[in-house]
Order: sequence, then structure tokens, then C-alpha cells
Amino acid sequence: MFLRNRDLDNGERPLFVDILIFALPIMAMNLLQLLFNAADMAVVGSFSGSRSLAAVGATGSLINLLVNLFMGLSVGTSVIVAQDYGAGQPGHISRSVHTSIEISIITGVIVMVTGILFCRPMLEIMGTPEDIIDLSVLYMQIYFIGIPGSMVYNFGAAILRAIGDSRRPMYYLTVAGVLNVALNVFFVIAFRMGVAGVAWATVISQYLSAVLVLICLYRSEGAIRFIPRRMRIDGQKLKDIVRIGLPAGLQSLLFSISNVLIQSAVNSFGSTMVAANSAAGNVEGFVGTPMNAYYNAAITYTGQNMGAKKYDRIDTVAKICTVLVFVTWIILGGTVILFGRPLLRVYTSDPQVIELGMLRMKVMMAVYVSCGIMNVFPGLTRGMGYSVLPMLCTLIGACVMRIVWLATVFAWNPTVITLFACYPVTWTLAGLGQVASFLYARHRIRKQSAAECETAEVEPLLAKKL
Repeated sequence: MFLRNRDLDNGERPLFVDILIFALPIMAMNLLQLLFNAADMAVVGSFSGSRSLAAVGATGSLINLLVNLFMGLSVGTSVIVAQDYGAGQPGHISRSVHTSIEISIITGVIVMVTGILFCRPMLEIMGTPEDIIDLSVLYMQIYFIGIPGSMVYNFGAAILRAIGDSRRPMYYLTVAGVLNVALNVFFVIAFRMGVAGVAWATVISQYLSAVLVLICLYRSEGAIRFIPRRMRIDGQKLKDIVRIGLPAGLQSLLFSISNVLIQSAVNSFGSTMVAANSAAGNVEGFVGTPMNAYYNAAITYTGQNMGAKKYDRIDTVAKICTVLVFVTWIILGGTVILFGRPLLRVYTSDPQVIELGMLRMKVMMAVYVSCGIMNVFPGLTRGMGYSVLPMLCTLIGACVMRIVWLATVFAWNPTVITLFACYPVTWTLAGLGQVASFLYARHRIRKQSAAECETAEVEPLLAKKL
């Protein structure tokens, strides 16, 4: 059945309620994913030691670097399907669905091969400590076997979210995550497989989530139904998806490059600091993941209202998402500061790791709201069809400025505080740029709307004269 957003159609409930109902399952899904990742870290840290914890943590920024460029294309899928959905064009949606699944499989294989072949030299370039690099390579080579499954799941979930269905992706990720935790216990505790056990558990759960989302699309009725024999790349849809998704992917790639450089600086402090950084970053994710839910809501609702030509509602979407970011920062950010030490003890009992982790979290949480603004506003701008502007803001405000910070402030005073301070400084700069980009895109859309209204008024008059 070709379902439509109720509020978009007839205003049965306030937009704030619609957005919150849409965002909550994504938030729950992201938080569950973090819990499952936390279980990975906690199991390997508790039963294989701090070196194994550091080895897994040292790979995160590099994995994101290799994955995010292609994963960004799923943003293009979400925007294009949402716009077609808002415009009521089922034929276009079907072509987007089959093109997207094909893209996910191809890009997943590319990333898998690249990661397996080049993880060691890249870890060496990053200055990964000698006492953990072999474990990090082992973890990454196994982890990348599961990337095709992860790609398929993310593209499939983007399709479902684009039509307003944020619940089923959450269900599938929950099932896969529970299996992941069970396999962690089985492989790491029962069979003493260490980081390899955590990696294999992740691979199996990634493929399970992919299978579940494909079954869902296959059994769906109407425009989003996935029929394997129709899977092919439609040239126009590929162009549309790349137009929106490639800048988003490049933004994520550039962001990941700056994070790799920061990880390299973290590595220079030794494996204890690497472990602390990994554990603290995982805890901070419980504040960051709701922001990601608002980002997805911003893309979906802006895209749908663009397709329906309800441009005035985009301002309302922006206000709602901004309020949600502030409320989340106050509640969850405050919780992290108050209960930071008990949360870090879930990952490790090493007091030095805990103290260093608390130091990082205090710096990050002070202005984490700017991180939320930086993440949410690109969703609004992309939903309107402008994808290059958010990429440029991230490139200049976050990536370039982080490199400048590391080359100047951190180089002059190489302490943990000056290293971590680069995050809030660059979040603020990039966030201001993203707000300015949104205002510019909104101005262009308003001019377009005014021109369309003027044309609509003039055409009947011309017809009468003729």
C-alpha cells in the first residue's frame, strides 16, 4: 500500500508530533546500535584486556574514512525517494529503489576489498602503537568482510525512512544487535577469540540486518517493493542520487580524514590514551545519536514537503529540530557529565583510562549543542536539494580548521586538552556555516515559490486574452 504521511496530507496532528514520532524509532535504533557497540567494547575490554580495547578503538576513524564516502550515497537515496513520495510518483520511487540496492551491493564490495588490502599500511601511517597494531589489523580485515551487508541495510533503511517508516529498520537492527551481543559472549568468553570474535560477531549481524531489510522490501506492496529481477541502475536516478549523495559522502569523507588526523594525535599519547578515547567516544555517542535521528527527520520531512511544494513548512521543521537538539544536549549531556565515571567503568576498570576519558567528556559536553546544529542543518539543506553547500561548510569549518588547529595550537602546546578542544571549536564554526547555508537555500526556494505563484496567476489571464 502506498502510504503517505498523515500530517503532510491533511494536518491530522501537529508537525512536532509527527517529527518526534518519526525520530524516536531512529533514536532508539541508534541508541541500540551504541549499546551493542558498547557491549563489543565492554566484552573485549573486560575479557581480553585494555590492549584489545585499544586495538578495536583505534580502528574506528579509519573504518569511517573508508566507508563514509559510499555510505553518503544513501543520503541521496533518502532525499530522492522522499521527494518522489511527496510528489506522489510511484514509478520514480520504484526505479530509485532498485537503483539504490544495486549501488549498495557494488559499493559494498569495493569498500570491502579496499579495507582488507590497505588497512595495515593506513594504520601504520596513523602511528598506531606497536603493541596493538597487529590486533587492529586482524579486527579490520574481518570487519570489512561484513561491509556489503552493512551497505545494503543502510540503503534499504534509507528507503523505508524516506516514506516515513522509521520503525522497521529499528526492529531489524535490534534483532541483529541482539545476535551480535550473543555471539560476542559466545566467541570472546567461551572460545577466547578476543578481537577476532568481536569482529566475526559484527560481520554475521550485519548480514542478518541486510537480509531482513531486503525481505521487508520484497514483501512490501506498492512503489517501494523490491523485485530482484528488476534490479538495475537507472541512469537518471543514479544521477539524482549521486547529485545529492556524493557531496554528503564527500562531507563524511572529509570529516573522517580530520578525525583520522586527530586519532593519529591521540595515538601519540600511547595505548592507554587510545583506550580512554575509545571508551569516552562511545559514551558520548549516546548524546550524538539522537542528533542523527533529527538529521534523518530533517531530510525526510523537508524532502517530502519540497515534493509537495509546501515550502513554508520547512521553517517549522527547522525550528522543531533545533529545539530538539537543545533539549537533548541539556538532558543527555548533563547525564554524561554527572554519571561519566560509572559509565566508563562499564568498559574498563583501569583508573588512568577512566580519568583520561572523563577529561575528554568534560571538554566535549561543554558545547555539544554546536555539534547537534552542525549535524541537523545539513539535513534541512539537503532535503531542499542543496547538497554542495553543506559539504563546503564541513570542509572549511570542520576539516580544514581541524588541520589548522593540529598544525598550530596543538603543535605549540601538545597536551590532551588542546587536542580535544579542536572538536568544540570546529563544531561551532561549521555549525554557523550550516545555518547560513540553510538560510541561503531557503531564500532561493522562496524566490522559486514566488515565481511559480506569479506564473500561475499570469497564465489564466493570458489564456483569457487569447
